[in-house]
Amino acid sequence: MATKPKLNVDLNSVLEQAASQFRGLNPNEPGQWPTLPKLAAFVALAVVMVVLAWFLLLSSTTDELEAVRAKEPTLKSDYRSKLSQAINLGELRKQKLQVEEYVTQLEKQLPGKAEMDALLSDINQAGLGRGLQFELFRPGQVVAKEYYAELPIAVKVSGRYHDIGSFAADVANLSRIVTLHNLNITANKDASGVLAMETTARTYRYLDPTEVAEQKAAAAKSKSKTPGGAKK
Repeated sequence: MATKPKLNVDLNSVLEQAASQFRGLNPNEPGQWPTLPKLAAFVALAVVMVVLAWFLLLSSTTDELEAVRAKEPTLKSDYRSKLSQAINLGELRKQKLQVEEYVTQLEKQLPGKAEMDALLSDINQAGLGRGLQFELFRPGQVVAKEYYAELPIAVKVSGRYHDIGSFAADVANLSRIVTLHNLNITANKDASGVLAMETTARTYRYLDPTEVAEQKAAAAKSKSKTPGGAKK
């Protein structure tokens, strides 16, 4: 029976031959290097390219990924909120209609510019109807808000306690909104039982479309300026 020839490999000789390929290499002529140095140079270059690609490309991608992950809880919360609104959309629409009806009712309680004189007359008649004596009834400067205007009226009346109380109740029950502020009631020094009441009555009216447009334009103009007055 034939036996296979044994391979005697001298490891030191192999290493010596490999090391000899790296001796005397000319860095200016890499194309003339032996095979082993060429392979080693190729592997080293590949490793350097991978490291550079990691730091230059993958690191920025990793930062973007972390930024997106940080947004995930907020996006989930927004999703749950919108899902809840979508489920309750029918009920929300009903509530919206109810609010719009309520706002319409409130607007009907606000007089227009042409009705203000009649409202002032109603306040005056409410006092005279209770037997009160008007010592002061002076409308002030109209203060325009975003969608309505406020008119303060300085009022001073004198009369008996119950009549003054009834006058305040009558003002509160007017079809238009009128509020009383800074009430001050004092007694006359003659002990006649007559009291004097000073107050500021405030009534409100809605702005017409032209006035609303003017208010919005004024608000936009003020926002376009810095606190120092210079435009942005």
